[in-house]
Amino acid sequence: MNIISKNLAAYLIFFLLIFGAYSAADAYVASSTNYRIQSDSINVGGILSTSTNYRIEDTAGEAGTGLATGTTYKLFGGYQEMHEIYISISSPSDVSMSPSITGGDRTSNGSVSWLVTTDSESGYTFAIKAGSAPALSSSASSFSDYSPQSGNPDFTWSVTGNNSEFGFTPSGSHITSTYKDDGSSCGGGSQDTSSACWDGFSTSNKTIASLSSGNHPNGTATTISLRAEIGPASSQPVGSYSASITATALSQ
Repeated sequence: MNIISKNLAAYLIFFLLIFGAYSAADAYVASSTNYRIQSDSINVGGILSTSTNYRIEDTAGEAGTGLATGTTYKLFGGYQEMHEIYISISSPSDVSMSPSITGGDRTSNGSVSWLVTTDSESGYTFAIKAGSAPALSSSASSFSDYSPQSGNPDFTWSVTGNNSEFGFTPSGSHITSTYKDDGSSCGGGSQDTSSACWDGFSTSNKTIASLSSGNHPNGTATTISLRAEIGPASSQPVGSYSASITATALSQ
């Protein structure tokens, strides 16, 4: 916690955001500096076949022996049994918003990225949530969570009157349609306009990205831009404000 003395001529606010992340990774059977084999199979052949109406995967020479366990292992043996899915998520460093808000600066910005990697053929979903409501607070005060003017995120960030608000916008190749835009409004279109489609945090997960295929080993990055602003008529108390944001990636 930073203790900041009050300046009678200006307000000074320092932002420190702490981000947590859930991750999951299963054991693998072989690896080198260039590859990792998640699971293996002993058989004499097999092939994946698809069309517009079906998908079938067959194998030859592999028995359906089922699940076997011991005190130190769990084995999924037999045809198509090795179905454990690998998924991991990076854990970025804490974010310090800048600039600190003083008499002339009433807006502070920051950003953070997570890299998610999975071998699931169905991909994954990516969600974020705040640890408290409102998300950004000090020991004595808080910023309201950003509130879009309609049911969709705001294409343009706007804080008016005596409001002080904190919000985010995601970016990446796989953000959900909620955060895509058509150049002037959000909730549709195919664009990912920079610094557009602003939303507020919630203590419940908000799905902001979704990938429909595996991306191992390179992974896919999701970035959120953060903004806090004191409205033109707001008198926000001086202090050190922080928020805890958790990101969760779930394989599909």
